[in-house]
Amino acid sequence: MYKKVLLKVSGEVFGGDREGLDYRAINEVAKQIANAFELEVSMGIVVGGGNIIRGNDAGNYGVLRTTADYMGMLATIINSLALQSILEEKYKIQTRLQSAINVLSVAESFIRRRAIRHLEKGRIVIFAGGTGNPYFSTDTAAVLRAIEINAEIMMKATKVDGVYTKDPVKYKDAKRYEKITYQEFLNKQLKIMDSTAITLCMDNKLPIMVLDIFKQGNIKSAIAGENVGTIIQES
Repeated sequence: MYKKVLLKVSGEVFGGDREGLDYRAINEVAKQIANAFELEVSMGIVVGGGNIIRGNDAGNYGVLRTTADYMGMLATIINSLALQSILEEKYKIQTRLQSAINVLSVAESFIRRRAIRHLEKGRIVIFAGGTGNPYFSTDTAAVLRAIEINAEIMMKATKVDGVYTKDPVKYKDAKRYEKITYQEFLNKQLKIMDSTAITLCMDNKLPIMVLDIFKQGNIKSAIAGENVGTIIQES
């Protein structure tokens, strides 16, 4: 169903059951991506950095918000390097890593036309460094990159299987939405994505699919058009 997608993987996924890098968890993510890539889809990837640093936590101990955000951007580069290496070495998939902040020893600088050219050549492009600016989440960065590469959909891969009425970990009576509009999401103040990212999607009519990355085959099934997780869209 989808020919070009942007996959956003939450940093917490890379942490597995602990903080930092859980290479088994990262390998599971890479395996899912490799299986989905067999569908000959053009794929961009954005990885969060929450397994290494969360800006709010750093701020509680006197780290400036801007500094904490830049630290978070560097964390996304660490995660992206790990994912890139596994995809290339274990699954033999050509990738390119582009960063919004300059780290030329390990990644290209983000250039939209170059990213699109890599996708046309059948490479996976991993976008790191957030937007390159503080005060923006990696969700917002993922939406921005999805729009820039003309992706048909942004898929947010997390530890939960969709958008719920409330936190399903805390509340057993939480109910999952199969579909929800951007405006309903904003009105209900649901927390799985920030409002800036949702508003940007709404303005550009970019649908979002929220799915559980640890359910085997979910990414491939989603790209094939199967109904997994929750769709956030205009109507």
